[in-house]
Amino acid sequence: MSDIIMLPGLGGSGEGHWQTLWERQDHGARRFQPSSWDNPELPDWIAALEQEIARSATPPILIAHSLACQLIAHWAPARKTAILGAFLVAAPDPTGDIYLAEAGSFANPPRQRLPFPSVLVASTDDPFGSFDHARRSAEIWDSTLVDVGARGHINAASGLGDWPEGKTIFEDFRARLCRE
Repeated sequence: MSDIIMLPGLGGSGEGHWQTLWERQDHGARRFQPSSWDNPELPDWIAALEQEIARSATPPILIAHSLACQLIAHWAPARKTAILGAFLVAAPDPTGDIYLAEAGSFANPPRQRLPFPSVLVASTDDPFGSFDHARRSAEIWDSTLVDVGARGHINAASGLGDWPEGKTIFEDFRARLCRE
């Protein structure tokens, strides 16, 4: 079984966030640790990601939420380490009406195919990224797009708890990766 690395977005996915709850339930899961969750700098987050992946005995699976989806898009073309795949959730739109002012260095990720299997899970009413943005991102990244309906930003404020629907989508993705 592959390691799982959680990549929260801005703020670090607090106590009620599904990423935190999943991490507590899976002893093979761990969280990458950039210098700051609240004042993100892309080079620091890329270094933290590389460092965490390097700790894995085999290529891990990345589970990214929000800003961490853009981290993966920036990191992938120049990556130095291998991963099994990426489970991307609620990718924000840096050109949208609402974007994270603290995360300017993450804007404008390369618009190219990800060099590993990926799934992009999107909500139809995400205030940080429209469903059309998610559709375009999935096409560019060659990710499988999964529409979970109206779930907001798919975070703790969405009231999902440990998000059983997401866990099922992830487990299906993980099973597919392990067969390939």
